[in-house]
Amino acid sequence: MPIGVISNAAAVFLGGILGAILGNRMSAAYKENMNLIFGACAMGMGINSIILMQNMPAVILALIVGTSLGLALHLGDRINDAGAAMQRFISRFIHVSGNGMSEAEFQALLLTTIVLFCASGTGIYGSIVSGMTGDHSILLAKAILDFFTALIFACSLGAVVSIVAVPQFILFLALFLGAGLIFPLTTEAMIADFKACGGILMLVTGFRMIKVKMFPVADMIPAMIVVMPFTWLWVSYILPLVS
Repeated sequence: MPIGVISNAAAVFLGGILGAILGNRMSAAYKENMNLIFGACAMGMGINSIILMQNMPAVILALIVGTSLGLALHLGDRINDAGAAMQRFISRFIHVSGNGMSEAEFQALLLTTIVLFCASGTGIYGSIVSGMTGDHSILLAKAILDFFTALIFACSLGAVVSIVAVPQFILFLALFLGAGLIFPLTTEAMIADFKACGGILMLVTGFRMIKVKMFPVADMIPAMIVVMPFTWLWVSYILPLVS
């Protein structure tokens, strides 16, 4: 059962509703400081996964090749375009002018919200791990973060934030179900390196959230696709030669 997927979507929905109710009661300083805490939590989750790494050369190669592929395909731009299309669709049904924001600022913040909840490396990684191993801890931890993040975004954007839970649920459920088909083909080392690769994505997502460095997280997503085949090749063919 996709407990983590359901919990994450429910957290976004409830956080969006509560944030819309609270409105301007939260100060700008409070919101900014809480975003720093969210970033620190994301980095902590990432480090917890990175220490599981078993084959560092395979993970590093996957990150380099996967990110190069994402940049060549302009994956980050494509995800932003998809988020913009989703934003236009949602705006047909719910329109909020924003608390003192211009229309352009409102649209940009809503787009950021959609991409953050639906296309984050943590969510994609957590959904796949949940489907492969039944370990829902990553998505449950993300659900806690997303609840408060949705609450803060909804203070500015209104109840439209809660609607983002719908496409998020559909996407994460598809990843969860697809991962269940992949799991029988994997090994323990492949899963460990996959978790470590996802942990690196969570770590750099944390750096983005605290605005230290804007890593191209969306373009790094293909690394999670190639890391398990790279681990299999390393363990099966390369490692026996060098050892």
